[in-house]
Amino acid sequence: MPENVPPSPLYRFQELLRANSLRFATLVELLLNKSKNSKSAQGLVGLRNLGNTCFMNSILQCLSNSKELRDYCLQNIYRRDLNQSSRSSTNLMEAFAKLIQTMWTAPTNDVVSPSEFKTQIQRYAPRFVGYNQQDAQEFLRFLLDGLHNEVNRVTSRPRAQPDDLDHLPDGEKGKEMWKRYLQREDSKIVDLFVGQLKSSLTCTECGYCSTVFDPFWDLSLPIAKKGYQEVSLMDCMRLFTKEDILDGDEKPTCDRCKARRKCTKKFTVQKFPKILVLHLKRFSEARIRTSKLSTFVSFPLKDLDLREFSSDPSAHTVYNLCAVSNHSGTTMGGHYTAYCKNPVSGEWHTFNDSRVSPMSSSQVRSSDAYVLFYELSSPSSRM
Repeated sequence: MPENVPPSPLYRFQELLRANSLRFATLVELLLNKSKNSKSAQGLVGLRNLGNTCFMNSILQCLSNSKELRDYCLQNIYRRDLNQSSRSSTNLMEAFAKLIQTMWTAPTNDVVSPSEFKTQIQRYAPRFVGYNQQDAQEFLRFLLDGLHNEVNRVTSRPRAQPDDLDHLPDGEKGKEMWKRYLQREDSKIVDLFVGQLKSSLTCTECGYCSTVFDPFWDLSLPIAKKGYQEVSLMDCMRLFTKEDILDGDEKPTCDRCKARRKCTKKFTVQKFPKILVLHLKRFSEARIRTSKLSTFVSFPLKDLDLREFSSDPSAHTVYNLCAVSNHSGTTMGGHYTAYCKNPVSGEWHTFNDSRVSPMSSSQVRSSDAYVLFYELSSPSSRM
């Protein structure tokens, strides 16, 4: 523009627009950075203890940090699956999803009350009425069952079909049994948590082997007790799947011999779930009262490969740890906490009811570990 010539209104407007555009771009960048930083800190919310409800809080934090289940709730996908014809008189799925949404939108280190959710879970499972300490693994099973019932895609179950599959090869029999299971039980909860176990029963007289395929929501692993202060998770898996001899009063009837025979029984995993829940059996029934095993179980945080326990040699069997429910203390006076890996930031945190604090991954393994949550890794991520 020539000197001494006053700027035109159009020129002033263009300069003002340019200056405001720069300010706007800076503001957008600041907001994006803030959003990025706050996103990495989402989900770090404590849960108020309503009176010995640490068992519930521990499991809820573990589930909140399971990415696919979290997204199912955050994105309201569950609503299209809600079974309006369900006989259930509860709104458990709605209350659970609402709680997860609150936990992922509330400010970091905020404390949320799960009282509305507790109202619904105790309607579904009256055993959780009141404020007594309960077992975290039992609570998890009831919760997953309740959620599944409300979002089951099957509204009319078919009649039970005759068990006429013994002529099929084991692999085909397993697939057909899984197909029949999904005809009755089919939900996002099943998609994530349910696997299939193969039980092989072999007659020691004639050598005939019969197989049974059953769905499982978790695996309860025995812990080697005598003389061991430390065992590995693989030791526990091997103990769970080791061949057992059924003799004496335990003799089953052989389908071929048509008589009770001494048999061997062995478990393998036919179908691995997306989220594998491993329950360490720390509590054993004694004559007087239940006792607790405090054996240290060493478990990997990533690349847990379970192929040696698979019925299918081609199955993808590699898992990464996402959460741990811990039990400290004794059976008479114990306390539950959770260690969870944030699915956004990848950082580990400890959740102790209302208190949330960062932790090192090296602290995740402890003799308090009780329920382990593993997510199936994607095959591409390993390559």
